Amino acid sequence: MPLIKDGELIDDPWLRVADDQDLPDGPVIVSLERWQAAGDDVAAHNGPLGVVLASDQSPDLIGDDLGRFDLVALDFPAFTDGRAYSYARLLRERLGFKGEVRAVGNVLRDQVAFMVRCGFDAFDMADVNAAEAFRQALAEVSVTYQPAGDARRPAMALRQS
Repeated sequence: MPLIKDGELIDDPWLRVADDQDLPDGPVIVSLERWQAAGDDVAAHNGPLGVVLASDQSPDLIGDDLGRFDLVALDFPAFTDGRAYSYARLLRERLGFKGEVRAVGNVLRDQVAFMVRCGFDAFDMADVNAAEAFRQALAEVSVTYQPAGDARRPAMALRQS
């Protein structure tokens, strides 16, 4: 599946592993349920670790363990479900997560600029043909008006510098 990370289309090095599968060496993404059931066993695997959170699973559930993860994937089950936006900001601004925050599920082109503002830096694409449109959407907004979870300085801060 195509992945856009930091504005570039790349091959996804991560493998999402089902709860009943053995963990291979290398970067893996597990469910919250698997992490909660066997966290130390999962953390002992050979390679970077990521966790995927469903839209009803707040990052507060992994807050104490956040330092063990290199990636947190937040699911968008439908375009009408925006909880992952709040979760991304929570991860970046309150919990101080510096790893990859990935949008998975129903990720739409017209929402990608706002996702970046909330702290997402990677987007799991269902349609390989939409990847270029996503890259273009990331470049459409060059100036922002409000501070957010990304590192961009808003217009007022730019005027004062």
